Amino acid sequence: MTKVAEMNSQQNPAADQASGPHSFHIPVMGTGFTIDTPLQVARFGISSVISIGDDVLIEQMRKTHCDKNGLPFEAISEREEDYRARRITAYLNLIERLVRRQTEALRAAPFEPDSEITRYFELLPETPLKQAYRDMCLTTDPGDRLEKQKALRKEVRAGNIDVNIMTKVDFTVMRNGDKLGPEYGVAMTALRGFAKSNLTSSIVFSAGMNRRLFSYASGFEDFLPDQAGNLKKKITLKVSDFRSARLQGKLLAKRGLWVSEYRIESGLNCGGHAFATKGFLMGPILEEFKQQKSELTAQLFAVYRKALQERWAATSDLPPNVRVTVQGGVGTSDEHSFLMKYYSVDGTGWGTPFLLVPEVTNVDPDHLAKLSNAGTDDVRLGEGSPLGVPFWALASSASESMRLKRISRGRPGSECPKGYLMSNTEFTSAPICPASRIYQKRKLKELSTLSLPDVEHEARQKSVLAKLCLCQDLAAGAMLKNKLDSDFNAAVCCGPGIADFSQITSLDKMVDHIYGRLSLLTGANRPHVFTRELGLYVDFLRDELEKAAVGLLDRTSDYFSEFAENLASGISYYRNLAAHFGQSQQERFLEELDALVLELEKLFPETAKSLPASGVA
Repeated sequence: MTKVAEMNSQQNPAADQASGPHSFHIPVMGTGFTIDTPLQVARFGISSVISIGDDVLIEQMRKTHCDKNGLPFEAISEREEDYRARRITAYLNLIERLVRRQTEALRAAPFEPDSEITRYFELLPETPLKQAYRDMCLTTDPGDRLEKQKALRKEVRAGNIDVNIMTKVDFTVMRNGDKLGPEYGVAMTALRGFAKSNLTSSIVFSAGMNRRLFSYASGFEDFLPDQAGNLKKKITLKVSDFRSARLQGKLLAKRGLWVSEYRIESGLNCGGHAFATKGFLMGPILEEFKQQKSELTAQLFAVYRKALQERWAATSDLPPNVRVTVQGGVGTSDEHSFLMKYYSVDGTGWGTPFLLVPEVTNVDPDHLAKLSNAGTDDVRLGEGSPLGVPFWALASSASESMRLKRISRGRPGSECPKGYLMSNTEFTSAPICPASRIYQKRKLKELSTLSLPDVEHEARQKSVLAKLCLCQDLAAGAMLKNKLDSDFNAAVCCGPGIADFSQITSLDKMVDHIYGRLSLLTGANRPHVFTRELGLYVDFLRDELEKAAVGLLDRTSDYFSEFAENLASGISYYRNLAAHFGQSQQERFLEELDALVLELEKLFPETAKSLPASGVA
């Protein structure tokens, strides 16, 4: 065994805190859809992620759950110092307290039909713990049965209450006309709120690298190991390729920060913001992590250990545990199992399907009905995000209807009530949001003065008007469902996989679907998670070519050639991978690949023709 492999085969037991008894997690969805999901699932051992960017919604939800649980609520006013971070800390502490209370009650519940502790064990996947529960159920001797129940109670563990921040949402904040320091930006404020909370969990950094934010994190002791090697606060990086994982992991390690989990997300087959790669596909990316995880861990540990020694922090001879998980379009138990077994990932993420589980996520009844009836044409990748990143959303949402209504009335744009995404200074000294009325009015006026071809002018105007007020509208589902305000227009950031599901269902049934105990799929023609992503990339490449042709994108021919070559490389990889599928799945998978090769050939004939013939190489 090589030194690298030997190091990876061991881990620091004190620093290894597993994420729970389940092999899936519920990712963050919008700002409101999973804002209180831990209260619905954590006691059953299921981990989920809260967005902590919207302190206004967080304060409203804190009051809601204090009222529901008979707890005193003291508002944190906008006039108070550091109110945003304090709101986040107070809310996270409340969620932690309530989940701990729920878990203690569950642990003490009787083992009888429909009790919470029975539900806990019935939800589990096929593991030794599940078998131990079954053995208890079959035990007839009262004394033995009681002893086995005591042992099972000790195994009850809550799922993680993780949080998410978009690293790039770190714009300058204004107050009374003055610029506040960088530590008051949305991302830094959210990080500070989490760091000061009582939670022992992870922060998920998404949307790329932010050196200033990473440096800021290193100033909080909870992100550093204690004398026993434990990390109270962990870091999860959401990445879309191996290179990004290595680059960001090293940047954090130099600051004495360890990445405990690399959460690989499809660049396009996801919900909400889509951070498309240059044609790098999920399968090859997972293969790279599988082959190079040991080397990556060893390299980063050397950097990390040196950084800790320089700041006199606790060190160990063994690296902390590193998890690799994957999310984005996973929709069947077969896909879940294959990803776990073939790529040795530690878990998968299931987001969009849980929008149809009312007890888990915040979706108002009107949009629940729309989601359950949504087809492939009802979910679109568009320019709705003020961040300028492609954004998946339900086309029939109230938010989209209101956007169109404002345009028809001659008053496009939002009033910008929250201002979290104010980043544009084209027309003003103080940043404003591209979805705001003031920005769109000025931008449209500017466009009217330019001499552009009609096609380009129309496309640019459409792009300006496409922006949605995501700060307000992604919180609307929680506001409406909890009856906090009825005057909201919800946007729904579901992924294209919503078309595979049509049942409004329960937590128990969705978990059964994930583990293969039943199927909730709408039809039998759903493409494989890998080929659906490939198809989305072919469509994306086609759209990029069309935009470049009319002057909307500044892309070189080398960019497009590299994109196509990366797709071709991925197709070759998948043709080899098909040998690891069952016969019927293999045939269908290859048929889906062949159809997509034809589509790629229309765009880049020479690249597609260079691919080997259909079949397993």
